[in-house]
Parts: sequence; C-alpha cells; structure tokens
Amino acid sequence: MNKPHNKSTSERSTFRQPDRKSLIQGGIIVLIMACTPFIYYSYESFPSNTQVWETSFFTFTTKYTSLYHYAWFLTGKIIPVILLLIWFFTCKHWWHWIILVPLSMYVFQLFNILKQSLNADEVEIIYVIPIMMVLVPFVYLIRAKIFSQMRQNDLKSFEEELLHKRSFWQQIKDLFQ
Repeated sequence: MNKPHNKSTSERSTFRQPDRKSLIQGGIIVLIMACTPFIYYSYESFPSNTQVWETSFFTFTTKYTSLYHYAWFLTGKIIPVILLLIWFFTCKHWWHWIILVPLSMYVFQLFNILKQSLNADEVEIIYVIPIMMVLVPFVYLIRAKIFSQMRQNDLKSFEEELLHKRSFWQQIKDLFQ
C-alpha cells in the first residue's frame, strides 16, 4: 500500500489561486457594492425645505423643489450606474455587451439630472435607440457565430441563409426551429 496521502506537502497547486492584485480588485468591488445602500440613503441628509445649500466652501442652488428631491433623483440614478458598470466589467458571458443598453439609459437620465433638467426620464429612449441599433445586431451576430460554431456550421452558410427571401410568416416559423 504505497498510496500517497491526500495532504501533499511537497507541491502546492497554483491553479485558480487568486493573486494579490485580483484580491485587491475584488475587495474594492465588494466594498463599493456593500456601500451602495449607504450612498443611496445619503439623500436623507440633505435639507428638505430649501433650494439653496450654503457652506463655507461653496453655494449650491437647484431648480428642483428642494435639495432633498435633487439628491433623491441623483442617488436613484448613480447607484444603478455604479452597479451596472460593475456588472459590465466583471461579467464573463458573451452577452455582456447588452448591459450597455440599460447603462446608457441611466447615464442619459443622470446627465439630465446634473443639467438640472426637470423633465428627466422622458426622452432618453431617443438617445438610447442609436446605441441599441448598434449593440443588438452586434450581440445577435456574436450569438449566431457561437451557435454556428457549436453546430459546426460556418458563418458563410448562415449569411447565405439570411439572403434568401422568405415571407414574414416563414421568418417567424424559422425563429422557433
């Protein structure tokens, strides 16, 4: 019975061992995510009965009904932007580019709030549509290429299939095959 024990002291496996840099990055990401509820509820510390905030360093004036409301709108957009950015940069799936669609919507809404525009959340879809027109076909082509490789088909046969004219009903049927 010359079987070696499971607890080997001679060699340590380095497979999937996190290095110092990845541990620091992961720690920062966890810290940011853990702080998001506190950042969100920071709006409650702003004055609710005035539009002007004066300190010894600066004076801030808002067009909103109060600084409280302005901070509420601001934190309501900053937190999703932070979380979507973390998700986008840490996601390893092929579809992670589609996260840019809601991210761009929140960024446009955030810019409207920062510009003190009172009609935020109204026309951002006009700005998001061009982004969607680029991202959605791009992501679909990535998906098609991945599934084409999985089925051992090449992309040229897929493109040739797209060139054939089919009726609307035939296209719907093809989606569910």
